[in-house]
Amino acid sequence: MPNPTTANHAALQTRREADAGKSLGEAVAAALALAVAMGFGRFAFTGMYPLMVRDGTMSVATGSLAASANYAGYLLGALLAARIAHAQAGFWSRVALAGTVVSLAALALPLPAPLLIVVRLVAGVLSAVALVSAASWLLHVRGRHDGAPLMFSGVGIGIVVSAELIAMGNLARWHSLALWLGLAIGALILSGLAWRALGLRARTGDASPATAAPQGTLGPAPLIASYGLAGFGYIITATYLPLFVRDALGPIDPIHVWAVFGLGAAPSCFLWHAVHARLGTRRAMQWNLGVQAVGVVLPALSHTALAYLASAVLVGGTFMGTVTIAAPAARRLAHKVRFNLFAVMTAAYGVGQIVGPLVSSALMHGGNSFGAPLGLAATALVIAATLCAL
Repeated sequence: MPNPTTANHAALQTRREADAGKSLGEAVAAALALAVAMGFGRFAFTGMYPLMVRDGTMSVATGSLAASANYAGYLLGALLAARIAHAQAGFWSRVALAGTVVSLAALALPLPAPLLIVVRLVAGVLSAVALVSAASWLLHVRGRHDGAPLMFSGVGIGIVVSAELIAMGNLARWHSLALWLGLAIGALILSGLAWRALGLRARTGDASPATAAPQGTLGPAPLIASYGLAGFGYIITATYLPLFVRDALGPIDPIHVWAVFGLGAAPSCFLWHAVHARLGTRRAMQWNLGVQAVGVVLPALSHTALAYLASAVLVGGTFMGTVTIAAPAARRLAHKVRFNLFAVMTAAYGVGQIVGPLVSSALMHGGNSFGAPLGLAATALVIAATLCAL
């Protein structure tokens, strides 16, 4: 006669294994959402910028305005996302995916400068909505707290895939408009893989337990301030890295260095998640921002291919780590504020991204050296790390 205790234990183990499989699938869906909206919709423009200028589909001046519009859109999207209820997060994640595919396809058309700038503005809005909504859907609606590092690694994966698609198309001598169409098709495929899961609503029954809050937590104010400074600190490297390396790599396509940036970002989310669990929010943020500052300043100290590659690895390996640390920290502080803390943090990050290129342009006025902007960006990251210690 079967032992009831053994049978119950086996049934419980089976349910846990099934739940773990679902948890992984949902984290993958959230990662795909960020790969499309952030990796493709937002960051592919970094690699496409010089190709569009080369092909005459966009001037340097229009490109700068389009980049600024994208940063402004990211800020606007974060402010709008602050008003999205958790229960609607999956729906808005889907909206962001569909909108991103359309915006990528639109860039495959020979758009006049004002319309191109508007498309990049909309893409910025959608990327912020996707980031906040996907995080809200996975962490709050589905309760998959252990899926955070996999979800945020999606940004790096999206950067790598889009960068290598651009590199292959460029090697095949595709026109930049054709490359945008290829990116739109790639984004459509990835969106289709995530679409069904994002329609899932709040779970019933026992939710997976949240992990215990690490020691050394930050309060809402220093978390917002340090996160905003992080947005200022990384954006110059994230915007101009292919431009830094253009003359240092010889025949190698600079877009590959941008792919290295993404390759550093994807696995780093797991590393910084583990560091956060072990050291707590304060020390994890300090280490993360400190390493990021070193990566940011490297191209100002050495104009060699090795320095540029090291910068790509260090900044790529920390900028999404910052999000991986800060998002769970914000979730644990949610009861202390009356607003969507992660959305406000994302807005602060957006402000930093807008101010960074403006300050960079002012410091570079009359010269072509990125030394002063990179030094200031690294200083902002050091200040952010210092705030985490207060």
